[in-house]
Amino acid sequence: MTTQLVIAWLVLAVWVYLLAFHGGFWLMREREDLDEPEPPRAWPSVTAVIPARDEAKLLPQSLGSLLAQDYPGRLSVVVVDDQSNDGTAEVARSVAADAKFEVAVLSGQAPPAAWAGKVWAMHQGISHAEGTGDPPDYLLLTDADIEYAPDALRRLVARAKQSDLVLTSIMAKLNCESMAERALIPAFVFFFQMLYPFSWVNRRTAKTAAAAGGCMLVDRRALDRAGGIGKIRGTLIDDCALAVLLKTEGLIWLGLSKRVQSLRAYPRFGDIRRVVIRSAYAQLRYSPLLLAVTIAGISLTYLAPPVLAAYGAYPANLLALVAWVLMTLAFLPILDIYRVSPLWAVALPMIAAAYAAFTLDSAYEHWRGRGGLWKGRSHTVTAKR
Repeated sequence: MTTQLVIAWLVLAVWVYLLAFHGGFWLMREREDLDEPEPPRAWPSVTAVIPARDEAKLLPQSLGSLLAQDYPGRLSVVVVDDQSNDGTAEVARSVAADAKFEVAVLSGQAPPAAWAGKVWAMHQGISHAEGTGDPPDYLLLTDADIEYAPDALRRLVARAKQSDLVLTSIMAKLNCESMAERALIPAFVFFFQMLYPFSWVNRRTAKTAAAAGGCMLVDRRALDRAGGIGKIRGTLIDDCALAVLLKTEGLIWLGLSKRVQSLRAYPRFGDIRRVVIRSAYAQLRYSPLLLAVTIAGISLTYLAPPVLAAYGAYPANLLALVAWVLMTLAFLPILDIYRVSPLWAVALPMIAAAYAAFTLDSAYEHWRGRGGLWKGRSHTVTAKR
């Protein structure tokens, strides 16, 4: 058997496995907006904690959407101004001036050496919420670029109470208007689901744990039992680390929703590149071996099928073509969710190659001491998870 034929059989087997046995990740079935959770008899109290670093432009819309929630229970908001230089705190106070909910705007302190910046900001917000004398039942850990539909929080809490969830997370629908976004954003969600199939995340007996940091509703008591947010203090990928921590305390849930959307725009390819390189190498635990395995895996899974289909000899080219067709079909559901032309599915190998390049770039930035760079702050802590 020739090398080409061995590779062709291997890539076909990979795609058969991924489509048939990998948690149905590509079907995108875990959706918050596909059912209506039963409302609880009594609505628990919720405090939303928003770390905000240089977010003055987005806060009026994001914070405003939280203050417009139709939530029947007690809701309060804590905005932690993470040493911003654009008047973030002043904007937050202005937006909250006529709010029907209680809003506190804190001046965040510089993170200690062992803490990642965002986790430290969350810690300060959580400490404030817990120190009020009447701590909330739930914490909504959310980003300053996330916009909520008026009923989003009510539905999140209802789902959490109905299924007794310790963590309920929504992967916000990302902006997808520019050419760069249409090319790379659906694939970002696709790859995330491949890495963490949501059906496995949501299964109590599965070890897979993940969350989306833009929107995480956390049972405060479960977080306390797990040791608090300080348990993940040095973690750059804080959302997935929190999911791992909380899955030891109970059931977690992760899904997609149109009711929770990101306001962050990525008009250029470089904007998305910066997001990926910030944490891609951290995802690989800063391991050169895992980096090499990842690049080899991307090459085999995504690049080998079109190359062999175009240049391989029969029957390797036919097997590779079938694998490429399966790959293309797998990409269609997320393209449909994002209302992007299905023709982008044919380009998935090139898109995967771009993400492979971003991953290598992430490792390079780490090796030159600029790992985790975001908004002028670099992070290279490798604390245990």
